[in-house]
Amino acid sequence: MDGGAGAQYNPRTVEEVFRDFKGRRAAIIKALTTEVGEFYRQCDPEKENLCLYGFPSEQWEVNLPAEEVPPELPEPALGINFARDGMQEKDWLSLVAVHSDAWLLSVAFYFGARFGFDKADRKRLFNMTNDLPTIFEAVTGAAKKSLEEKIAGSNHSTTKSKSNSKPREPESYGKYPKQQPPLPPAMQDDDDDDGLDDDDDEHGETLCGSCGENYAADEFWICCDNCEKWFHGKCVKITPARAEHIKHYKCPTCTNKRARP
Repeated sequence: MDGGAGAQYNPRTVEEVFRDFKGRRAAIIKALTTEVGEFYRQCDPEKENLCLYGFPSEQWEVNLPAEEVPPELPEPALGINFARDGMQEKDWLSLVAVHSDAWLLSVAFYFGARFGFDKADRKRLFNMTNDLPTIFEAVTGAAKKSLEEKIAGSNHSTTKSKSNSKPREPESYGKYPKQQPPLPPAMQDDDDDDGLDDDDDEHGETLCGSCGENYAADEFWICCDNCEKWFHGKCVKITPARAEHIKHYKCPTCTNKRARP
């Protein structure tokens, strides 16, 4: 082992530290994915505490921890080999991946602290490392799954937005009763940008078929699908939630007429 791969050089700029980070990250991902068979073989539980090292050269190594105290660089998690046969391989690899992610960040910010990165440099370094999927995500496939979910969610949101973007026309109330008085004919072709402040004026001549009061925009109204008269919801004891489940609404007057022999 080459002293944790830190003895050969010391990256001093944000770009150099990030390049170091990417090399170590690629090495560990290789050990936990494409070369997992060899990694598994080397993590013999009968051996002493072992660590997984990733080097800037994109090479990995399973070895004993550094002997010097303190070490040249922060050390990876100790004893990863002991848990190998005590849990499912997938879970074991995921655990190693999580600890490797923590190690990578500790090494990167060790360099940042050692060479006096200021707040702006530390922030830039974090943003650069954070733009890459974690080792855990790469090993478990969570990065790909997350991307697929984001794409699916975006498509669903777009579809939903499109379906809700067009207001329901009077003809679309075949399933549910109308719940807002119609605009006067002269206003029906106007753009939606005219503003909502004129709603009261537009519907001002609409009267409740029960109490005779004028339409008010802040009140719930419902239309009888039989006589097409409008009513305050409170006057006919219909709430907005209940109206959503009524396919064909009939006011009390029309209901009583139908009930007569």
